[in-house]
Amino acid sequence: MDLETSKDTRMQKVIATLPGLGLSVVVAIIAKVAAIWLPSLGGATIAILLGIILGNTFFKQSTLSIGTKFSESKLLEYSVVLLGFTVTFQTIAEMGVPGLVYILMMMTTVIISAYAIGRKLGFSEKMSLMMAGGNAVCGSSAIGAIAPAIDADDEEKGQIITLVNLLGTVMMLTLPFLGLAVFGDSLLSKSALLGGTLQSVGQVVAGASLIDSQTVKYAMLFKITRIIMLVAVVFFFEKKVNHNSSVPVNTHKKTRMPIPWYVLAFLIICIINSVTTMPTIFGDSAHVVSTWFETTALAAIGLRLDLAKFLKEGPRFLIYGLAVGSVQTIAALLFITLLKI
Repeated sequence: MDLETSKDTRMQKVIATLPGLGLSVVVAIIAKVAAIWLPSLGGATIAILLGIILGNTFFKQSTLSIGTKFSESKLLEYSVVLLGFTVTFQTIAEMGVPGLVYILMMMTTVIISAYAIGRKLGFSEKMSLMMAGGNAVCGSSAIGAIAPAIDADDEEKGQIITLVNLLGTVMMLTLPFLGLAVFGDSLLSKSALLGGTLQSVGQVVAGASLIDSQTVKYAMLFKITRIIMLVAVVFFFEKKVNHNSSVPVNTHKKTRMPIPWYVLAFLIICIINSVTTMPTIFGDSAHVVSTWFETTALAAIGLRLDLAKFLKEGPRFLIYGLAVGSVQTIAALLFITLLKI
């Protein structure tokens, strides 16, 4: 009986996912076809723009949310895994010591500035820490890991997640063009700008896709380096809140924060790809499938973007977001130039 109930539950989840997933796929197909006549825009750009238009006009139905959420998150995770077939340690080595130093400098700058700005604007310590971690590491995923470690309020957590996603969306749509204008043909510089600043994995893939597939590959290397640092960030924030509070946080609950599964899978495949010679069809097939996953996910991101939320959070939230985003962008441009990445 339990087995039958479990099967029914899984089937219900699949059925609930289909409308939003199907719409995301349709938008991706339309974008791919439109890109034939609009090559200067490309399928990725068309997918997200078309998604934004449709998601804020004709397709606001709540029944679509499960499927578009699946498309936005899971397909991008699978895309990251497939990226491992196209990357080797020789590729990662191109980041070099300057690339690692850049990530450490960026994360330190963003954490300190986001926390200081938040406190200056009157936000609580925990909200400021979540904003700092979300922007420094990996958006909502980092906030989801940090919140229980510091006993953050659910309402505050939701507000910061919304703000980080809104900020990330604005940066995702603007930084690729800034990168092209400032760094031109420098692949590593553009990749460092996007991979070192954008908040979520989805936003890195989306922003880099607006340039080209090579930028996606290298930007994800910078991004994955940030994600690996998540464990240390959660540990540091938990200790900080415990130190500043007379009541210890989560004294009866040990915080466990493993590296996300798709990052581990990427690293494992990358290791295999580095020490063995895989058939060319593996890399070629992974690239094709990954591109379709990315385009479908971008369509879903556009469909899920509620423009009204930009106006709901109030001026204080918007000032906070713009201030942190400005610091991130200026710091990235400065560090990339100084480190000659």
